[in-house]
Amino acid sequence: MPNGRLEVTVTYLERAAGLPVPDVAPPSADLQIIHARRPTVAFYRFLYNTVGEPWLWMDRRKMSDAELGKAVQDLGVEVHVLYAGGVPAGYIELDLRDPEATEIAYFGIMPEFIGRKLGPYLLAWALRENPRMTVNTCTFDHPKALGLYLQFGFQILRTVSKHVEDPRLAGVIPRNAAPQIPLAE
Repeated sequence: MPNGRLEVTVTYLERAAGLPVPDVAPPSADLQIIHARRPTVAFYRFLYNTVGEPWLWMDRRKMSDAELGKAVQDLGVEVHVLYAGGVPAGYIELDLRDPEATEIAYFGIMPEFIGRKLGPYLLAWALRENPRMTVNTCTFDHPKALGLYLQFGFQILRTVSKHVEDPRLAGVIPRNAAPQIPLAE
């Protein structure tokens, strides 16, 4: 492997319309899902960076504020934030621009809230709103991500292995992030 590069496998999945959505009860009574209409760049960066840092999400970190604003404030993109007790606990970004299927562009839970069954709850909510969906996940994501999608009726379309720059070495993400993924030095 070239120095500074990491190997990652990306799995592309699709969920057909008409499948029943698993019934997932709210794991606590203090949950709200709020549509962040045209979120500010600063708020979106907070969500993306906090949720994604443990999994080396890097693409949106590299975007300028203007590029990011254009992407997340597009009328065909929806950002829904899960709050627990008034605190952001996770989010799901849905790309509705393809009339054939909604894409889950980003989906994750804040590190402090992982393990509380909020991911299945938020995913079930999104599936009730958008019955046909696509998503991709990778070997950097939470180890239960692929299993969750399969449990919720997604089918694997294809997998692709590739090499990507280690964003910690490039200074995009702090060097101590994602300790479960060895640095590519």
